[in-house]
Amino acid sequence: MFVSTLTTSRSDGQSGTSVRRVREAGRARRRGSSVVTVPTPFGFDLGRPAVLDDGGTVVTTKWAVVTGAGNGIGAVIAGHAVKEGYRVAVWDVDEDAARAVAHDLGDACVPARVDVADEGSVRAAVDALPRAPALLVNNAGVVRFGPLLDLPAADWRHAVDVNLTGTFLVARTVAARMIAAGGGSIVNIASVNGLAAAPNAGAYTASKAGIIMLTEHMALEWAPGGVRVNAVAPGLIDAGMSDAIYADPEVRRLRSARVPLHRLGSAADVADAVLFLGSDKAAYVTGQTLAVDGGITKSALNAMPRPRSVDAVGVQTTVVSSDD
Repeated sequence: MFVSTLTTSRSDGQSGTSVRRVREAGRARRRGSSVVTVPTPFGFDLGRPAVLDDGGTVVTTKWAVVTGAGNGIGAVIAGHAVKEGYRVAVWDVDEDAARAVAHDLGDACVPARVDVADEGSVRAAVDALPRAPALLVNNAGVVRFGPLLDLPAADWRHAVDVNLTGTFLVARTVAARMIAAGGGSIVNIASVNGLAAAPNAGAYTASKAGIIMLTEHMALEWAPGGVRVNAVAPGLIDAGMSDAIYADPEVRRLRSARVPLHRLGSAADVADAVLFLGSDKAAYVTGQTLAVDGGITKSALNAMPRPRSVDAVGVQTTVVSSDD
């Protein structure tokens, strides 16, 4: 049996950092010590500390950071991360919102006010983490609507500062700690609006398209350090910033009908994709953008008018004449 010696974090606050892998049969535990030996399958995340629960069972602890986690999709991602066994740093520019989410999710969460567009705020928050996170989810974002000819420059800057620059600042600061610790996973929340233009959303779509390309650059630069970087591009999601849109029942009906799967997406759909990309199940995936959109980005031609004869069963013959 493959066994690993893990340094644990104890209730008295003492901890160590060494990790030793040994081959040994059986299971051994030294009670009253910070070192515990447990059977471990190949591929186990040995770089993360462990703690003992009340029954003396070794429980691995991994930290996740979720930005913009004070509501909507970010809050649901944080909840899914807790269910997957992470301790979660709930970051939001609205401190009260972050505290409320952390309170609802329990002791596994630690809230913090973080302005992702402020490098000083980001550095202070990363420095306060007890260890390098195994997972970072860059979810914080804003939207500013309006035709480009009329869009105030301040609205443009705000969208780019939070969505794109914020993703850059948080990712590179966290990635430095991940690389020093042996690796980790980053998932950036983009949008299908970063894959296709949307009316009156130029600042938002440009910033989200930037996140997609930034994800690819991060993936290539940080792969040697063991950091995987991917993006999730949500489609028509009934959550968060879209609440006002889907408050209109007719809009819900019409939009649902345009999606090939004939329904709107949920925050849970996005969270499931994020946790997959952050897990070892996606260990060979990096630099990719996963559209969570019910197929809508692949259905543009469905809106084009077509004669019924084209779709009729049978062979359609087209004759092309020439003068040769």
